[in-house]
Amino acid sequence: MSPRSFLLDERLAAYVIDHSDPVDPVLARLTERTVALGGPAGMQIGPDQSAFLTMLTRFAGVTQAVEVGTFTGTSALCVARGLAPGGRLHCCDVSEEWTAIARDAWAEAGVADRIELSIAPAIETLRALPTDAVIDLAFIDADKPGYLSYYEELVPRLRPGGWIVADNTLWSGNVVDPGDTSDATVALRAYNDRARDDERVMTVLLALADGLTVSQKR
Repeated sequence: MSPRSFLLDERLAAYVIDHSDPVDPVLARLTERTVALGGPAGMQIGPDQSAFLTMLTRFAGVTQAVEVGTFTGTSALCVARGLAPGGRLHCCDVSEEWTAIARDAWAEAGVADRIELSIAPAIETLRALPTDAVIDLAFIDADKPGYLSYYEELVPRLRPGGWIVADNTLWSGNVVDPGDTSDATVALRAYNDRARDDERVMTVLLALADGLTVSQKR
């Protein structure tokens, strides 16, 4: 299991996971491979967040999705599983090593044909996308200083009613620590402020996992 939310003690975290959709064998094996990486494994989303992504993707009837930051592929697998028939997910990452693990899991889960992976700086990939407003769902979970730039590229490409979900937006509570002026924390505060104030979207910050800022285009 990936690290629990900083908002929950061990008993509550176990209760949350025990009362969410169970992790299947493919996700369990992917988690094991990711945990074996050591420190970077903390970037993997947890079981409750995995279930939420699949549920949201299904609820929104997503056929066109974009992911910024793929790592070992857990979130992409969850989104791909929720896609409507014929749906596609375009993933952006810079690591061949970590996404090789993702490719193995996607193939094992039978969703590899739904996913396109671009290995390049995400901002370049996003700027090269068509400018038509056709994206149904975007998930951002990458370098924190890049969040706002990714958001500004994605919002015009969202269809009306489309969603952007940004991960780690509570940042273990550091977003409310005035003494934390690190680049990542400052960037996440700026992202949350922009999503709240942007009249193009309506936004809610969910206290799920490490914080999810969920915005829907008006």
